[in-house]
Order: sequence, then C-alpha cells, then structure tokens
Amino acid sequence: MALRQFSILSLLIVAFTYTKASEHYPHATEKKIEVVVEATVYCQSCEHFGTWSMIGAKPIPSAKVSVTCKTHKGQVSYYKVFETDKNGYLYAPLKGFKIQHYILDHPLQSCVAKPVWSSLESCSLLSNVNYGLNGAPLRYEDKKLKGSRYEAIIYAAGPLAFRPSNCSQTHY
Repeated sequence: MALRQFSILSLLIVAFTYTKASEHYPHATEKKIEVVVEATVYCQSCEHFGTWSMIGAKPIPSAKVSVTCKTHKGQVSYYKVFETDKNGYLYAPLKGFKIQHYILDHPLQSCVAKPVWSSLESCSLLSNVNYGLNGAPLRYEDKKLKGSRYEAIIYAAGPLAFRPSNCSQTHY
C-alpha cells in the first residue's frame, strides 16, 4: 500500500514539474503561426488618377496603413496602424489577431487594409486604388515564411496609393 501511494505521489510530482517547466520552455514541436499583411504604398501620378494604374508611381516612406478585422457579426475584432519602411513597403504582423469562427472570421473575409496618412505633404489625398478608400481586401497568394518554430502566412493588400492634391481637372 505504501509503495502504491509513493508511486501515485511520484507521478503527481512529475506531472506538476513537467507542467511548470513547459510554461518556460515550450515544446520544440509547437509552432507560432502568425498572420501578416503586406502592401506597398505609392504616390500615384496625376496622369493616372482615377484609374488603378501605378505607372510612374513612387513609393511613400513612413506612410501609415491601418488593418481592421471584423467578426462575422460586424464587430471590430482587430485594429492597428502600421508604418511603411523607407521603400513604402508594409510588413504588418497581426499580433493578437484571433479567429473566432474558423471560416467566417478568416483574414480573407474579415480584414482590410486602408492607407490613413502619407508622409509626403505634396501627395496626401487618398486614392481608391485597390478600394483603398473603404479598405483594400486581402488576397492569399500562397506566400509563407517558415522557420523551425515560426510560420507566417502572408496576405497581400496592395498596392495602395495617395495622390497629389494639385492634379489639374484635365487629369480626372
């Protein structure tokens, strides 16, 4: 009887120790999967304003882009503003984004990217390239970054654009 109690007590101690250790040292097989949105933000030339053409467009460094996700019930479940790099490229890891309903709250259906601020004073009016006025829907392009304990599923949302405020009426 004493041996049986010792065995049960030993199992409980081992289980408790393993649980506490696993909090500090995650299993090697656990992978952190992250959702990432990428886009490039441009200044669209006056000649192409009113179209989705990016001919002659120049990237905007330090532009701000919001990513908003909503649940299938229309409630905002994620919102954050990100900044582009010096080449106008946006890499936005959606840390904290959670899918409540696997199909209906998937990033392709629930998230949009919207340019919100341009660092170029001469090119600061929002253009509707890729539906940027209301938020560009995300596209899945089968692009992933993989590491031994990290995986990023990347969705595209661009290009996005601002336009100069001094475009003449002939370019509309």
